Amino acid sequence: MNKRKSITGFSKFSKRKKLRWIVENFFKDPENVMRELMSFWHSSEEQQRVFDGFSENTISNYYLPYGVAPNFVINGKTYCIPMVIEESSVVAAASSGAKFWMNRGGFKAEVVDTQKIGQVHFSWSGNVKKLRSVFDELRAALEKDAEDITANMRKRGGGILDIELLDMTDKEKDYYQLKASFETCDSMGANFINSVLESFSATLRQFITTHPIFDDHEKDVIVIMSILSNYTPDCLVRVSVECPIKDLGTFPDGMDSTMFANKFYKAIKIAHIDPYRAATHNKGIFNGIDAVVLATANDFRAVEACGHTYAAKDGQYKSLSHCTIDNGVFKFWIDLPIALGTVGGLTNLHPIAKCSLELLGNPNAKELMMIIAATGLAQNFAAIKSLVTTGIQQGHMKMHLLNILNHLGATQAEEKEAVKYFDDKVVSFQAVREFIEKQRGDHSLKNGALVYKKTK
Repeated sequence: MNKRKSITGFSKFSKRKKLRWIVENFFKDPENVMRELMSFWHSSEEQQRVFDGFSENTISNYYLPYGVAPNFVINGKTYCIPMVIEESSVVAAASSGAKFWMNRGGFKAEVVDTQKIGQVHFSWSGNVKKLRSVFDELRAALEKDAEDITANMRKRGGGILDIELLDMTDKEKDYYQLKASFETCDSMGANFINSVLESFSATLRQFITTHPIFDDHEKDVIVIMSILSNYTPDCLVRVSVECPIKDLGTFPDGMDSTMFANKFYKAIKIAHIDPYRAATHNKGIFNGIDAVVLATANDFRAVEACGHTYAAKDGQYKSLSHCTIDNGVFKFWIDLPIALGTVGGLTNLHPIAKCSLELLGNPNAKELMMIIAATGLAQNFAAIKSLVTTGIQQGHMKMHLLNILNHLGATQAEEKEAVKYFDDKVVSFQAVREFIEKQRGDHSLKNGALVYKKTK
């Protein structure tokens, strides 16, 4: 094997040449790996070129399961929700949560606001009182110089909403920022916001260096950076479910609705008290959220960064979901800041993302916010419901059964028998392995998979 693991000019290689260099320098069986990675190339060269354009130095495609969760009733409208995720039981849990609430009024959702934020961070040692005295003039100049960039967005009803000057010198010497809020309509708006902010930077420098109110020693302004913020607490959606406690039904082992409601309430309370629990609790919420964000080709990293920051907005990391029990009524809800787009970016380029949006009825950005938040709430409800009744592992390990069977190299017939056998039994790797061993009789193990011994 060639051990040359550094290279110059790699980005200029063709995709095939990139792949060839990779397999020859990093793999023991280069030809087999080459075939394996090439087998995931799209059959359409045109479509593969689109995929290759999404990122840099692409050598193949990475597949994830694309599933659907039916029976979501949101504001009286029924949805079948696309989900892209590799974790067992997530789609099943979301579907279970949706079905549970389908006949109990469904999910109620509203978009509270859709403002997004951008910042110009700059260093300046001038007199801030002078800058504040002419800030209306600066604001007008900032908006005027960005008119070419904002024209199309303004036609769609969006654009720059406000610009503030923030004095941060109590935290860092000479540190100020321009904080701007935006409406980006049905686009996520990252490129739009960043372009406007870079225009702001140029205008800010020009304004301070040429305005007569500033002395010569005040004209030196250094723009540190201009960038949107992924923390958008004013781009907020609220989704809730509620019903009389008596309508919650009954649960395993004779648990009645009142005991279930009280245990559920306590579980949510614990996630507000204990950050260790809150982290796992909110991860479960994002199991549902991320899956739909991915299916619609939105930015799940931005969505998670915003959500987790919001969960810590009061100084301690807490649950994103809430629960109350008042006057015999059980209510469960989530307030979620989430910036999404249904136009622009990959939403118009990725063929599966386009299918996802059509499956959802081609929603606008506000409707998609409500759909995704409802999925997160359904996922959270199903997870907590399992935790306070049967325990999380019973359902999770049943979904994980097929992964274990695949790992052991089980045939389709063996899979069918195993699913039947473990219907009322605890699933574990060892238990599944022993079951397959008994099914096969004379056997041996090779690389973790069961194979038959050769007999004379």
